[in-house]
Amino acid sequence: MGIKRYVATRAVTMFAVLMITILITISLVGSNMDVILKQGVAFQVRSEITDNPAIAGGFLSVEKFEEFVQSQIEQRMQILGLDEPWYSPQRIGLTMYKILFLDFGHATFLASDSGSTDVRDIIFEKLPRTILLFTTATILISIIGIFLGALASSRVGSMTDRLTSSFAIISSSFPVWWIGMLLIFLFAFTYQVFPARATPDIPSSDPGYIGALLYHMTLPLITIVLIGFGSWAYLVRNFMVGIMQEDYITAKKTIGIRPRRIIYTHALKNAAPPIITILALSLSGSLGGAIITEAVFDWPGMGRLYFDAITVLDLPVIIGATYVLTAFFLVSIFIADLLYGYFDPRIRAGV
Repeated sequence: MGIKRYVATRAVTMFAVLMITILITISLVGSNMDVILKQGVAFQVRSEITDNPAIAGGFLSVEKFEEFVQSQIEQRMQILGLDEPWYSPQRIGLTMYKILFLDFGHATFLASDSGSTDVRDIIFEKLPRTILLFTTATILISIIGIFLGALASSRVGSMTDRLTSSFAIISSSFPVWWIGMLLIFLFAFTYQVFPARATPDIPSSDPGYIGALLYHMTLPLITIVLIGFGSWAYLVRNFMVGIMQEDYITAKKTIGIRPRRIIYTHALKNAAPPIITILALSLSGSLGGAIITEAVFDWPGMGRLYFDAITVLDLPVIIGATYVLTAFFLVSIFIADLLYGYFDPRIRAGV
């Protein structure tokens, strides 16, 4: 299989998965979403008529006025296709088309910091903050984990190897919210080095907002890295232990190549495919944030948005966030597949 055919096949597969995800999401919330959309249309029509007193003044009775309002609502629903049942092919196709192009409608209860109820505005306001925190944490975790894991794999049974394995087990045993609460108590209340809340008190329009956001994210960043890098190091160590026993590694040691170069150049390159796959999954997963972590630190990202949307059952926000995060996840998997095929030609060749 050539590289072009490999890329095309993976792209078609990912797009099909995205469409299936949208269809399943619509099927699960279709009836409730239909009620919300119709209520939104009715509210919008009544608001438009209320804002124009001349319309109401042209009717002699309340009954005639209500009949006019109802006729306008029905007309608007017909234009939007809401007169068809939500499970009709026309409605499902139209809804999938809108979601595909990021038209999620308006939130029922939530709003952005600027006051917009457009779901797209709300998501694109929260997403950069989640990318900033969790992608930064994932990169730091992977760098520290790869370095320690590669070092431990070259010294199996040593103190470094035992400490790495022990710390991985210990750190992965504690829930992140518990460590977060301890660090908040220690650094926010006891020593008062960092704020307890990760949400800056100043508005996002303030020139100093970016600096305040970076300062407020320090404590959750430390927590996530502290919990995560041990497991990363243990995984990399296990990937590379077998590679370090290979004959070509022994031959390179025999001819006098420096151990550091053997570990971080030759051995690590051969362990790259599974490491890249895990890194891609970690990065895509980090875009969704972590509901508990963001709730503990009050970080204004996608995880907190999910928590708030689920709490008030704001279906447009839930659907929009699910679509965006699914799309990011599939793109990261697609990139991981391409890199996997680059490092291991047998994959794209179908061997």
